[in-house]
Amino acid sequence: MRLPTLAVSLCALVLGPAWADHESRLPRNASFTTLSVTPFAIEGLTGDAAGNLYTTGRQPDTTRSCPVWRIGVDGSRATVGFIPNSTGCNPSGITFDRGGDLYIADAATISGVSGFVWKVTPHPIGCQSDDSAATLCAAVPLASAFVSGVPGTNGLAFDRDGNLWTGDGTTGLGRVWRIGAAGGVCEPAFNRCAEAFRIQPMANTASVGRQANTLQPPQTPTAGPNPQPLVANGVAFDPEGDLYVADTARGALWKVEFDRRGNLRSATGCDATFTANTLCLDNILVAHPYLEGTDGIALDRAGNIWNATNERNAVVVVTRHRHVVEVFRNPVNAAGLRNAADTAEGNKHILELPTSPFLHGRKFCTANSDGNRRDNSPRSAGEINAGTGGARGKISCMDQELPIPGLTLPVH
Repeated sequence: MRLPTLAVSLCALVLGPAWADHESRLPRNASFTTLSVTPFAIEGLTGDAAGNLYTTGRQPDTTRSCPVWRIGVDGSRATVGFIPNSTGCNPSGITFDRGGDLYIADAATISGVSGFVWKVTPHPIGCQSDDSAATLCAAVPLASAFVSGVPGTNGLAFDRDGNLWTGDGTTGLGRVWRIGAAGGVCEPAFNRCAEAFRIQPMANTASVGRQANTLQPPQTPTAGPNPQPLVANGVAFDPEGDLYVADTARGALWKVEFDRRGNLRSATGCDATFTANTLCLDNILVAHPYLEGTDGIALDRAGNIWNATNERNAVVVVTRHRHVVEVFRNPVNAAGLRNAADTAEGNKHILELPTSPFLHGRKFCTANSDGNRRDNSPRSAGEINAGTGGARGKISCMDQELPIPGLTLPVH
């Protein structure tokens, strides 16, 4: 009679009694409210210990630098830094290091060099202007290049040794780079930067493979299928030192394992038509239709992975047991679409191509970039309304508390 009791006790010990029922507590009918609307398009999102959020605006005027904003818990906005914009900035991922400096992935090309990660110490007060030429912003710092030659750089994450990791985004080649704590140059010199591995692209160098196409209205010769080649998007480490990578094209998450010295343990080289450092498909943790368009990812303290699934205007959780749970998706409007609500007030409670989730304590927020893809098409509708030159980005936060607090970043 004692054996079943022992088995139950061991199960509770392995799973952890505090989190034993966490999956059942995930919100299944979550709601969102806009925290802040920004005048320029945004994508990345991070935060500090005080609960402030940070993102970077894509200033369309190349005579002005692109602002780095601090968004207060009340939705107020201050400019605390700038990044260069001479050829048109294209910032996405953003994160803090342990010292409080911000790092911003920018896929722009400057003087023939493609892809930068900028480093800036945010101004403690900031300025109440988005214009880098404004006198009141004179003390706000301009970021410097931490690393260059990272084409398509997108998501950013620090490992426990202080190395910075990033993927190659919309280039579609699946490269993931490890950059040393002092920064450096990736392509072509590979100075203090290494291509650690590749997520298997959708096609090899002979163009053999497949294409993930998004369909959106109107279907005309000039506006038809919209290819999605991006396989190395959001990146996030867990406390064990393993890396998770969001695969936007496949609707999948990859788990990449390392030994204690930081050497890759996950298998590579299973398909000779790809580069030898390409991960085997067995490294896919989960693939699911709910994850189509998964962009940024964030982990909570129980190991659940929160996804901003931009193609579906949704938020999806992959639990530590690999179960896939959708906690929010835009409701259908009167036009039969999920790109907008039916009223201006309703538009404050929808997502518009969510890209970058961030978990702070029990608070979940995400940036919205209003891309013209699938559920968010046509993007001219909604609160952001980028198609008509209105407000260009927004940050939305879940009204319900997270059942489990977010993982503190950077990981230790």
